[in-house]
Amino acid sequence: MLKFISWNVNGLRAVVGKGFKEAFEQLDADFFCLQETKMQAGQLDLAFDGYKSYWNYAEKKGYSGTAIFTRHTPLAVTYGMGIDEHDHEGRMITLEMPEFYLVCVYTPNSQDGLRRLDYRMTWETDFRNYLLALDKKKPVIACGDMNVAHEEIDLKNPKTNRKNAGFTDQEREKMTQLLDAGFTDSFRYFYPDLEGVYSWWSYRFRAREKNAGWRIDYFIVSNRLAPMMQGASIHNEIYGSDHCPVELVMK
Repeated sequence: MLKFISWNVNGLRAVVGKGFKEAFEQLDADFFCLQETKMQAGQLDLAFDGYKSYWNYAEKKGYSGTAIFTRHTPLAVTYGMGIDEHDHEGRMITLEMPEFYLVCVYTPNSQDGLRRLDYRMTWETDFRNYLLALDKKKPVIACGDMNVAHEEIDLKNPKTNRKNAGFTDQEREKMTQLLDAGFTDSFRYFYPDLEGVYSWWSYRFRAREKNAGWRIDYFIVSNRLAPMMQGASIHNEIYGSDHCPVELVMK
């Protein structure tokens, strides 16, 4: 059994002061993927016994960033997707393991007024092509904050959010295209109709207290891995960030 966790910590230095180490130990994962670390090398000394860690920092300080803690030594590690336009914000790390690729991703947000939507569309196409190229070699497990609620069931207020970043028709269609290209949304594989389970809540309007959230954190796997999935869960009991950890267990 292999256990994978993904968590957008929205500032790792901040969340370390809010129980991160305890949550890390409690979740006891083989692979622990982080997004939005918001830090540079040398700003935090964080290590766990038995784990190696890999970090991709944004060039801009206090912004974006990803990390993976792993108990298993990868064959190779890649940072970014090898396209200059996308590789300055620390948004991706890929571990090549003997039997699969693990991709930790922090998808760009389309921003207020959708000012980054055009860029997001380019990113989505390039990201899908990147995963498909990996998938030709060995199956893929991609996880992270993908900044889209795919279907109406994936957020509390679909009607009022239809033209907002993360729930535009264009972003949802890109997720559909990704899944149609040969990938499975692990949570929906197990819970196709489950409502009211989210992974992100705005800090405003007491959204978490009211569970007015969005499911925008995913584990997406190559279709041929789907039969090996043992379970998927969303740890909304864990606080410290505006996102909560999401989990995948594989045979």
